[in-house]
Amino acid sequence: MSLATTLRELHVPGTPLVVPNAWDAASARLVEAAGFPAVATSSNATAAVLGYDDGEHAPVEDVLTAAARIARAVSVPVTVDFERGYRLAPAELVERFAATGAVGLNLEDSDPATGQLVDPAEQADFLAAVRAAAGDALVINARTDAFLRQAGTAEEQVETTLDRAARYLDAGADCVYPIGTGDLDVIATLATQIDGPVNVAYGQGAHSVADYATRGVARVSFGPMFQRHLYGMFAGSVLPALQADRNPFAG
Repeated sequence: MSLATTLRELHVPGTPLVVPNAWDAASARLVEAAGFPAVATSSNATAAVLGYDDGEHAPVEDVLTAAARIARAVSVPVTVDFERGYRLAPAELVERFAATGAVGLNLEDSDPATGQLVDPAEQADFLAAVRAAAGDALVINARTDAFLRQAGTAEEQVETTLDRAARYLDAGADCVYPIGTGDLDVIATLATQIDGPVNVAYGQGAHSVADYATRGVARVSFGPMFQRHLYGMFAGSVLPALQADRNPFAG
């Protein structure tokens, strides 16, 4: 079985794939060693390691190189947060991405440069072209940003998300990622009405993985949460202790 098939089959509504987000080879190996069946990356966390802001500011060559290092470091499937594709044409995107060894990618439907939602028909065409170029070799997680960008009223955000989700699944996406809501009732509505696996971001609300599972979610990811936690400890306690000439690891 290919790694792409393995990753695709791990998306089970009600028994979600939990994918801690890594940012380099070392963190990816920690995720695999802990027993998780797949590794995801975070564009925000990866950009930070590379010395750039999130939002496609990192050169695509650096992002692809980072993805390749992570994929080489682990034996489980790797799925990469690839923002909106770094303005690559679909065929070039697939060719260059496939060379990394990663088998999944997130593609979002708002423009990182403007923060505006892309026309849904345009995004569906883009996803369809990526699917046509990739065949079954890549697992496409179609992120939709109506909640994140606060596009209209709360009701309109749900309607927009459902419409876009249907379009993207019809275009060949394997999973839909409606980022930006932590409302469990909304998540349950989305998981019920979207005819395909749904990914949610952990931490948008004080919920557990079990809370998402009972709402029918198929994938739970974490973005830059773990990197921020570790870096926060480094900046908040380790460095001040050193400045005060104290042992930063003393109880």
